[in-house]
Amino acid sequence: MGGDSITHGNGFRSFPGAGRTLTPRDGSNPAGDLRASGRRPCGNAAPCTRVGEGIRRGRRSPSGAILTLVAAAAVLSGPVHAALAVERLAVHQFEDGPLLASTHVFLPGETVFFSCRVMGFNLATGNDDQRSASLSWQIRVTDPVGVPLVRDTTGRVAQQVFDQDKNWLPKFLHNFAVPAYAMGGLYKILVTVKDEVAGEELRTQLEFQVKGHAVEPSETLVPRNLRFLAAGEDGAPLDPAVYRPGETLWARFDITGYKFGEKNRYSVEYGLAVLRESGEQVFAQPSAASDSSESFYPQRYVPGAVNLNLDPNVPKGVYRLVVMTEDKIGGQKAEARGLFRIE
Repeated sequence: MGGDSITHGNGFRSFPGAGRTLTPRDGSNPAGDLRASGRRPCGNAAPCTRVGEGIRRGRRSPSGAILTLVAAAAVLSGPVHAALAVERLAVHQFEDGPLLASTHVFLPGETVFFSCRVMGFNLATGNDDQRSASLSWQIRVTDPVGVPLVRDTTGRVAQQVFDQDKNWLPKFLHNFAVPAYAMGGLYKILVTVKDEVAGEELRTQLEFQVKGHAVEPSETLVPRNLRFLAAGEDGAPLDPAVYRPGETLWARFDITGYKFGEKNRYSVEYGLAVLRESGEQVFAQPSAASDSSESFYPQRYVPGAVNLNLDPNVPKGVYRLVVMTEDKIGGQKAEARGLFRIE
């Protein structure tokens, strides 16, 4: 643990900047509190899209509960009008990878790869009797409460179709990253496809699950999930929270209920204090850390962490940790308290 320590009266010693998830006041970059898993999105983490010129059918889908919609094959044998329909919607762990089962769960920070095939489209015939397909599409991804996860994406499929392409189906791909602080629950991929030849439009959707860190929403500022830990990693909370002189006290919490500014900007700060069982204050650090950021998808909670080195001569007894938070944009203040013992 680098940096000079600050020794306070009554046996408590802190290390400024150590153990915090929020940005230290020296302006260094914040560290993420959740561990991202899965593949990185392409480029600069922006959603990526690729349009396929088509596929040759004939391969069977894997058996089991597959996250896909399947219908009968379309036969492009002439200019007969057919109803525009989805042949398959699916999500994958990598581009054109195996279809994922409906029970698959994505994690925050992971990339979702999506594919769509359509059937029942119409063909336009040119002056040279050559036929072609023309479709446009739009994708919107929403979280469990309907908030867009990433910006909407649009695209087109324009393809000349020959007689030997009777089993050809238009296909388009898209991928996007689940935000690092996304909530858990059922997410939706909303798809709109338009047959530009027939003027027909189709709307459908595909659901997928995300396992996120559980933080109960709040309309007002509140630090939640205050828990004492045996080490810096966010493992199982100590119950009861008992430490010995000379050990390090670790605690984590989540700040939520703050207000957003323009572009979903937030700005929060926290401090801490330690009280004896009688209420006497034995340690205080009023301004311990802060964090401010903005993003397309609103970050609904900010994780925080503190640690205190207990002096070998600290008096034994019951103490209370007080976490004091402030919402700089919404002008709110709130605190959380938790008991621990030194014995």
